[in-house]
Amino acid sequence: MNEVLEYLKSCGTFYLATEEDGQPHVRPFGAVCAFDGKLYIVTNNQKKVYHQMVKNGKVEICGMHKGTWIRVEGGVKEDLRREARVAMMNANESSLKSMYTVDDNLMTVFYFEHGTAAIYSFTTEPKVIEF
Repeated sequence: MNEVLEYLKSCGTFYLATEEDGQPHVRPFGAVCAFDGKLYIVTNNQKKVYHQMVKNGKVEICGMHKGTWIRVEGGVKEDLRREARVAMMNANESSLKSMYTVDDNLMTVFYFEHGTAAIYSFTTEPKVIEF
């Protein structure tokens, strides 16, 4: 999981795909962290993406870095613990502090209950990581 975390951090921006009524929705994300041995992402609980993940936790992430790319698929679940939000804020303060505070009742975090990541390039076989 740490290799997946570090790869996503190196991307800067990665893209999260959700689904609603059979229609995929993709949007840029940039904050990720590890907490309690799990991979976490963050969003605002007023956005459509939040409601889509609550309704259907199956998501996919894609990002690129230095001629390689990663695809992460799995199931996410919301974590309502303040400690999880604090971990996210501490790991991403420079990008999140202008949008959220830990106790603003907007910032919420999701963790991957399970996932599979594959790191691809044009020259080697994919590296698959289960977490």
